[in-house]
Amino acid sequence: MSKKYANILFDLDGTLTDSADGVTRSVQYALKMYNINTTTDELKPFIGPPLHYSFQEIYSFSEAEAYRAVEFYRDYYRDRGIYENRLYPGIAEMLIKLQQKGMQLFVATSKPTVFARRVLEHFGIDRYFKLITGSNLDGSRVQKAEVIEAVINEAGGLEPETTVMVGDREHDIFGARAHNLYSIAVSYGYGPLEELLAAKPSAIVHSVRELAETL
Repeated sequence: MSKKYANILFDLDGTLTDSADGVTRSVQYALKMYNINTTTDELKPFIGPPLHYSFQEIYSFSEAEAYRAVEFYRDYYRDRGIYENRLYPGIAEMLIKLQQKGMQLFVATSKPTVFARRVLEHFGIDRYFKLITGSNLDGSRVQKAEVIEAVINEAGGLEPETTVMVGDREHDIFGARAHNLYSIAVSYGYGPLEELLAAKPSAIVHSVRELAETL
């Protein structure tokens, strides 16, 4: 795919950072509050989608239970889980090159904005992004289409024909499509390849190097 992009929206977990340990341990901590014991390997489907939906879909929690579970999750995540995380190799170098080429970079994540900022600041890459936009702590703006809409509005409007969303789950692809944006799915994250293929992104890449070359 040869395409000139001026604006690039990145998902965070599974796209820029490998956050599996922190997210799954935080979920595991929350589930223990409900006397549910599980391994972290079983909890990887929680990475990416809005948390309260995952608690409802995977463990059949009521809406009230799910929101309470998110609070337990944050008890662990805000001081410990947030740092059980790492940048994928090559991400920082890619961001530098994209910025040098004059591209506008954004983060569009379902993670609360306050946590997303802390993660990016921790790794020293927050300065490469014009906007860092996520969900709200009150549980609003968790759908990826809503987050993308907020980025577009805060940026003063982005031309769809020169804007792309990069992410590792179907939610990223569907969110991009809702705003007529191009989408690039990364298979090195947490979304199963069959999920990404079914979502029909504009392109699929399998490594950070391939992503950099495509962008």
